[in-house]
Amino acid sequence: MKVLQALTGALLVAIALVSSAGERPDARLPIGETIYRQGKLGSGQPLVAQHVNGTTLSGADAACTNCHRRSGLGGVEGGQQRAIPPITGRYLMHPRARTALDLDLPYVAGVRADRNPYTDATIARALRAGLDSEGRPLGELMPRFDLRESDAEALIAYLKQLDRRDVPGVTPSVLHFATIVTPDADPVKRDGMLDVLRHFFDDRNAFQRAETLRPKASRMAGLSMFKVVRRWELHVWQLTGPPDTWRAQLDRRFAEEPVFAAISGIGRSTWAPVHRFCEERGVPCLFPNIEVPVDTDREFYSVYLSRGVILEARLIAGRILSSAGAAPTVVHQVFRAGDSGEAGSRALAAALEGHEISVLNHVVGTPDEVAAIAAHAAGSSDALVLWLRPPDIATLGSSAPRAKWVYLSGLMGGLEQAPVPAAWREQALLTYPVDLPENRRVRIDYPLGWFSIRKIRVVDLPVQADTYLACGLLSETISHLVDTFVPDYLVERVEDMLEHRVLTGYYPRLTLGEHQRFASKGGYLVKFAAPTGTRIVAASDWVTP
Repeated sequence: MKVLQALTGALLVAIALVSSAGERPDARLPIGETIYRQGKLGSGQPLVAQHVNGTTLSGADAACTNCHRRSGLGGVEGGQQRAIPPITGRYLMHPRARTALDLDLPYVAGVRADRNPYTDATIARALRAGLDSEGRPLGELMPRFDLRESDAEALIAYLKQLDRRDVPGVTPSVLHFATIVTPDADPVKRDGMLDVLRHFFDDRNAFQRAETLRPKASRMAGLSMFKVVRRWELHVWQLTGPPDTWRAQLDRRFAEEPVFAAISGIGRSTWAPVHRFCEERGVPCLFPNIEVPVDTDREFYSVYLSRGVILEARLIAGRILSSAGAAPTVVHQVFRAGDSGEAGSRALAAALEGHEISVLNHVVGTPDEVAAIAAHAAGSSDALVLWLRPPDIATLGSSAPRAKWVYLSGLMGGLEQAPVPAAWREQALLTYPVDLPENRRVRIDYPLGWFSIRKIRVVDLPVQADTYLACGLLSETISHLVDTFVPDYLVERVEDMLEHRVLTGYYPRLTLGEHQRFASKGGYLVKFAAPTGTRIVAASDWVTP
């Protein structure tokens, strides 16, 4: 059966590739995309535009995506004051309608109904002269672009193909989502995450079941529209084997079970193949529970709550480098090969490079090695960084460390639950990339109450609270999409809504600006307040490296 499923999946992928290869590509589209997204003309020269106030824009500053967004569906500038209209082909070329209610189009802010449809010629005129389809001046936010004929044609061709009519994972009655689990994920955390996801999906479907497939009139921005309520279906994509096989597995699952987006998910030390799949397939991958995300802000579809151990490394580096003359000359790092701490150690070494600080790595195997290396490797003027999990931390022993400075990964160690021995607590600083317990208490009470009512056993509160947060963000965003199910638009709406969310779980604030893929930007260094117990106190302000 498994062989048959694998062959079927491979055949579906192959058919899709052959089908797409049979279509004759429009050579203008890459040029149009570069103009739209990067502000670069077909000649390689920068796009130039002038505002009505005389300001000149050039290159990336003149790119259409700055206002109309990657999706081409626009948005809102300056709070709720100025709606940027959609400029994809079907919105520009729709027939005149009396109201937005009469349009056979999904609602987006800024859509205009009562005007003549654009043609290629009037779109080119709008770009160059700032006149709408009826010859009237466009708003002051619309610049006038210096475009030769071939560049205008390429840009118009690109605007037409921005419309995605058949979106994977979207049917008239169902929205399909995946959650992706890597084989190195902690099984307890995995089960806790899946428990939250399944209950949330069941709750949402139960609440809306009576309205499924029934048009629902609603109001938004003073305009009427119709919304079809869709059931949510969750697909668990459990990966197996080594990471170099994951991409083929993901492609096969996507061909067999197309999804609109991936929500939450869990991994451990490797997530890059999943990240690459989401970026190349155009699948939004929202807030997975991972310690080692792909450290880039230049891509689009993958959105994370935190930089994980990479953020922790930068917090430690910032503390070491701010010590001026008192900084250590040698930093010893202790970690297990293949675990998340290996990535953290690389990030810390990179951050300290060029500062005349030697970094020595100690890869451990047995628990006895952990205790021996941690206790004796570092000298009295050195720093010791422990990228270890609770079982290894518990073996550190009852003797105080020789190192003057000791840092531990809070994410790997279990935050304030880390079993740091009493003898180590005076010197140890714990990286803490979340809000302090007393500050987040009310925000965490919400998921805890929800878990209690639904009889969800709390096995790992940070993972389960983050999963609940991800589900809530997805639900709110989907409700604002109305029926505009476009993957790029989903990500854009998440960006827009995130900073207005009050219930942010473990994090003091969540924001996603332009070229930002990590919603929480900083963290604390904390100390244990007593030789025993879990009470911690801040040893730094909230730091954004």
